[in-house]
Amino acid sequence: MIHVEKLTKFYGDYAAVRDVSFDVPKGKVVGFLGPNGAGKSTTMRILAGFLTATSGSATIDGLDVFWKPIEVRRRIGYMPENCPLYPELRVREYLQFRAGIKGLHGSTARKRIDHVIQRCWLTDVTRQLIGTLSKGYRQRVGLADALLADPPVLILDEPTSGLDPTQIHETRHLIRELGREHTLLLSTHILPEVEMTCERIIIIYRGQKVEDAELSELRSRYRNLEDYFLKLTEQEGIVPSGPLPPLPPAANAPPESSGSPPANTGANSAEGGSQPYLTQGW
Repeated sequence: MIHVEKLTKFYGDYAAVRDVSFDVPKGKVVGFLGPNGAGKSTTMRILAGFLTATSGSATIDGLDVFWKPIEVRRRIGYMPENCPLYPELRVREYLQFRAGIKGLHGSTARKRIDHVIQRCWLTDVTRQLIGTLSKGYRQRVGLADALLADPPVLILDEPTSGLDPTQIHETRHLIRELGREHTLLLSTHILPEVEMTCERIIIIYRGQKVEDAELSELRSRYRNLEDYFLKLTEQEGIVPSGPLPPLPPAANAPPESSGSPPANTGANSAEGGSQPYLTQGW
């Protein structure tokens, strides 16, 4: 359903994503895991058609993301990490506006809006201004927007960011339910979230893929997935898949090169923005 081949994105001389390749089969829930600044959001935004890649290719449902972006957007529901919303609109007004952009009108739009409001626990705030909502509620509005057109593919970037523990539990349960009906790519930097919701894990570090395996396979290979994840993402350079050598003592660790950009340099600055996505299909 999602096919990515040698995807690369440069911001000037800084490579936010380097030769990333992976596949997400139809009907699978796949976790896109990595520390902050690893290149997760950049990859997601490229797949959603919001950014162009420097090189490489990507297809969703057999359609090229770069050559047929409108058709691709009609097949995906994209929830960015920081949902760009209109603060002056009420929740239902915003969803009505978004439904129109996605080609939903009349009774069809009303039914879908009522459905996502209920499913995303927004019933109590439908008439409230978005600008007065907490971050957790704004995340719910963004998730409702992604579900509006009932797309076959969902791309969710940090969907539990800003939620309280109860909301996180409910959202994880919802993601598991959505996995029965949709192909889902979920990005996060929280390992337990992937373990609770996903069938497969792709780990990205410093813009490169360092692991791609079924969750059950990783559990059979490593007794403690958290230790394995930390080893993958804390050593200098890119660590290949498979059993890892022990980390060197901290006192003997080589100093970080002063010429290396911080993990989030370029990617975060280039990924900023606060305007809502108006393109049809999201």
